[in-house]
Amino acid sequence: MQLAKRAIDPRIKLRHISCFLEVARLKSVVNAAEALNISQPAASKTIQELEEILGASLFDRSRRNLFLTPFGEVFYRYAGTSVAALRQGIEAVGGAHEATIVRVGALPTVSARILPDAVDSFSGGGQRAHVRIVTGPNGYLLSLLRTGEVDLVIGRMAEPEAMLGLSFEHLYSERVAIVVRPGHPLLAERHFNLAMIESHQLLMPTPDSVIRRLVDRMLLANGVTNIRDEIETVSNAFGRSYVRQTDAIWIISEGVVARDVAEGQLARLPVDTSETTGPVGLTTRIDTSQSLATTGFIEAVRAVAAGLR
Repeated sequence: MQLAKRAIDPRIKLRHISCFLEVARLKSVVNAAEALNISQPAASKTIQELEEILGASLFDRSRRNLFLTPFGEVFYRYAGTSVAALRQGIEAVGGAHEATIVRVGALPTVSARILPDAVDSFSGGGQRAHVRIVTGPNGYLLSLLRTGEVDLVIGRMAEPEAMLGLSFEHLYSERVAIVVRPGHPLLAERHFNLAMIESHQLLMPTPDSVIRRLVDRMLLANGVTNIRDEIETVSNAFGRSYVRQTDAIWIISEGVVARDVAEGQLARLPVDTSETTGPVGLTTRIDTSQSLATTGFIEAVRAVAAGLR
């Protein structure tokens, strides 16, 4: 006789799952409450209720930011998958309109380098679908991928602990570039070394960006330890505009500025940044089959990326 499957505890509501996923993504109850448009006490109570129902702590509260416990890591994987599956079901029942949208999460580097050609190729290939592009930090995009709000993410590979339940396909590799405006005083230095950038304002990737750890390591290895004026940004528009009109130095993925350098709008400082080289590719959910339109878009991305290898 086959045993009946254990029923899901009816006390667990969608609001518990949604709140848990937001707290896990933002590592903060306060920020999650703001994102969900609820009060902070309500968010705290919701998480407490969920932990009581499950009989385990989901978050480590010993530090300033909240981090998932080992039990929370496991629950996060399945909670994200369940919400993604539910979203797919709602869209499928809702009609064909939403099914024709390919939802793409893209880091700034691919938004500038391969996405325009991939979208152009996909749009001209007779597909009865259109593309919706979301940009932002890698952690944010992966959270959207887990809950089914995007179908795939294109960008640098995340840290192994963030890839639970996800699959990565390597397309090409790229490094960090250090660029300035044409005519910048450092371009005239005959014996340039990286420590010279300390006397200038730096535009740096934000702490939650994939490349920040690589940039910090490169600077430390080259004796850059006294940065006095730093702006953290992932805004391509701001970085491009600000560097062109000031003597600031922009440290960013080369894909963001490759065209600017080729057209003479920006110039590279003579620095070997090969130690920052990392894989760029497609991240998808392991347990979800792709629609025909999404598969077609992925093929367009692969074709464009093949030209960069």
